[in-house]
Amino acid sequence: MTHDSSATTVAVATSSQLAADAARDVIRDGGNAVDAALAAVLVTMNTEPGVCALAGGAFVTIWPADNAPVTIDGYVAVPGIDAAANEQAPGHQDVTLAYGGGVTTTIGAASVAVPGALAALEAARTRFANLDLGTLLAPSIEACEHGFALSSACHTYLQHSGRAIFGRSRNAFDALHPDGASLQPVGAPIRIRHLADTLRHIAIDGVDVFYRGALADKIADHVRSRGGLLSRADLDHYEPVIRDALQVPVGKWSLALNPPPAVGGSMLGAILTGVGAGQSLFDMLRAAWQYRRGALDFSSQLDADCKQLLALVRSCALPGMRQSASTVHTSAVDSNGLACAITASAGYGSGEAPQGTGLWLNNCLGELELNRRGLAAGPAGARLPSNMAPSAARSTNAVMAVGSPGADRITSALAGVLQRALIDGEPLQSAIDAPRMHVDVAYQASDGKFAETLCVEPGVPITCDTLTTRTFEQRGMYFGGVGAALCSAGRVSAAADPRRTGATVIETIHEQ
Repeated sequence: MTHDSSATTVAVATSSQLAADAARDVIRDGGNAVDAALAAVLVTMNTEPGVCALAGGAFVTIWPADNAPVTIDGYVAVPGIDAAANEQAPGHQDVTLAYGGGVTTTIGAASVAVPGALAALEAARTRFANLDLGTLLAPSIEACEHGFALSSACHTYLQHSGRAIFGRSRNAFDALHPDGASLQPVGAPIRIRHLADTLRHIAIDGVDVFYRGALADKIADHVRSRGGLLSRADLDHYEPVIRDALQVPVGKWSLALNPPPAVGGSMLGAILTGVGAGQSLFDMLRAAWQYRRGALDFSSQLDADCKQLLALVRSCALPGMRQSASTVHTSAVDSNGLACAITASAGYGSGEAPQGTGLWLNNCLGELELNRRGLAAGPAGARLPSNMAPSAARSTNAVMAVGSPGADRITSALAGVLQRALIDGEPLQSAIDAPRMHVDVAYQASDGKFAETLCVEPGVPITCDTLTTRTFEQRGMYFGGVGAALCSAGRVSAAADPRRTGATVIETIHEQ
């Protein structure tokens, strides 16, 4: 990979123009691809209410030019380290939202898991970035201080959840419904009380204040007083985990994926391995999701079961294979060959907002379609399962960062895009723009069978007489929001998804 040694060019694909502007600011301050990705994702986590929030989880996949790829696991954990044995958390309720055709989720203080996003972002910064935390947080502080425009993606989701979830907190509800009734329109300025002060506190005193300082006290006291298990001890004990990325060959590329205990990377690797061996994308989506629902969702040995999934695909023995042949994401690369992909989520939101912080807490324990064990998710400290799959790919003279939001559609969205881009050689933006499909597989415990629905955007050529088919009227955020950045032969580019209000930025800094 060649480039002008006197200049560094960084390309970023992220979820809003505000986030892209933040990336440009830190690049101009001397930031690399990791700095740019961190600044952008911090903006998205603080200025996309309902879609994401700071007190959630995140995964960061980084592939340096001269070293092996790693994934920093900052996903949420099960709370209750200091709870009594078998203590039940009473502070929860189930709500059903019309979003995506209908979804039931558990909210309230008992749904709040231990947030790990900030810890993961700080681990990425200290190991791979150039700039200090205050510089990376500055664009977020400014946006929250002066107000930011409500995005169309946020507005779409908040139409379903604004009252049912965010109505639990007066401050949260008032920020979105200033007249006490109507949701602010797209583009209206949103200002969340106290959030800028909280971010300024973190910028000055460090991430530690969130886990072991005054902010930790406010978060834990709020949750425990409302019937949740999250405590000061849970926050104090939380640590990000740096893992070797899962590497899978895809065509001429090596793909670095989010490893277990997350399942999104293994699912994506299995699907693309099958597609590369001649299977259809439809068959692989269906077979992989059946394995996920039947074997992974309640697995007590995720590492072994994820390896088994990949082994079954490589041997063409995964049932369903033909024997003939809720989240934000930012991707960044630079001309030095550094790639960074960050995906973050706070679930659907718990509706809980600790007084005086401006923070909205996650409901990841209550995301029933992802965490099928619900509030009884496992021993305290255990990481919850996740579909998030921030990824990096490298070939002889190119490196890519890629990922998507979209709950269980993350896998489907990325599989379709990467098949087109890495296997078929299609241009990146064209691969992202192409129509998508998703096979929704629900396991029915009553009879041990699967209820399957084929969800398709207009223009998908596939039909299936054996599955119920749901055809969407137009492309939309239900099918994800893929963002990708590419450096090929020293030239960088970025592509954002038209399904969400994404944005890109390319900036070159010349050394003095």
